[in-house]
Amino acid sequence: MVNVTFKKMPEGQKMPAIGLGTWMSTNEEELVSALDAALEAGYRHIDTAAVYFNEALIGKVLNKWLSSGKIKREELFVTTKLPIAGMHPDRVELFIKQSLEDLQLDYLDLYLIHFPVGTNYVGSVVTPPDQIQVETNDHLEIWKKMEEQVDAGRTKAIGLSNFNQRQIERILENCRIPPVCLQVELHASLQQKELVEFCHKNNLIVVAYSPLGNPGYNKFLESVGQDGKELPNNLQNPIVQNIAKKHNKSPGQILLRFLIEKNIVPIPKSVTPKRIEENLNVFDFSLDEEDLEQLEGLEKGEEARICDFKFFPPLRESPEFPFPL
Repeated sequence: MVNVTFKKMPEGQKMPAIGLGTWMSTNEEELVSALDAALEAGYRHIDTAAVYFNEALIGKVLNKWLSSGKIKREELFVTTKLPIAGMHPDRVELFIKQSLEDLQLDYLDLYLIHFPVGTNYVGSVVTPPDQIQVETNDHLEIWKKMEEQVDAGRTKAIGLSNFNQRQIERILENCRIPPVCLQVELHASLQQKELVEFCHKNNLIVVAYSPLGNPGYNKFLESVGQDGKELPNNLQNPIVQNIAKKHNKSPGQILLRFLIEKNIVPIPKSVTPKRIEENLNVFDFSLDEEDLEQLEGLEKGEEARICDFKFFPPLRESPEFPFPL
């Protein structure tokens, strides 16, 4: 089993320094195979969300492993997220309870607000496009309800996803229980250095989704009836490939190691057992100063953002939309 390092959290918690992302993983056979392979390889950090529509499948696999005694609950680190339809003080408890039921867990290790903009709730995790109404609810009121979930023992820690610095600062200045984590898109082409520096200065662990650039994103756009877009192809970048040859590693391992050395926790997504195992094997080498300088030079800024939420146009009309338009 790979010897994974950890990030220290408040109250003695430890977050494994790499996790398995599960966005767009809804095929039962593929997801069960991927989770089994991941847990066998040594992954203990699993990231999901209500809007991924796979919590129940993940819960089934986790229950199997826990019931067999092959792993203990305290060895797992499970993260899920409050959906945009849950962005209302009256819905936080509703959605976290549903996630716990689906995941077949008594508590979560980390519960995140998935996005700083909310919509109306019509009885489903995602409001149908023809019924969507964007709601502007105070983040502080929602955060109070997140804090109550810690008090109730439903989650050990709470955090944020896709929030910008201004939004995070407001919560930090007014909270009783501070967020321990910010999960955002981060990869070699979109390094968000100022935001990362701000988070580290304020004791927020930064978790990177799409750490390899998410080469499968256009499949998602097609699934929601939108055209594909040009994506950063860091896996094929000659600089990344040369560094990979130098260390006898794959380009993906170089990109993940780059984030780890920046004190960032990547959560690569894959349903291929060989790739899942490969992504975990990034703790037996280091990048030198020349490698880091070359990889830092791949930064392209906002133009390289993959998940820009253009697939959900109403969100972009909100004053709380977190990204530059």
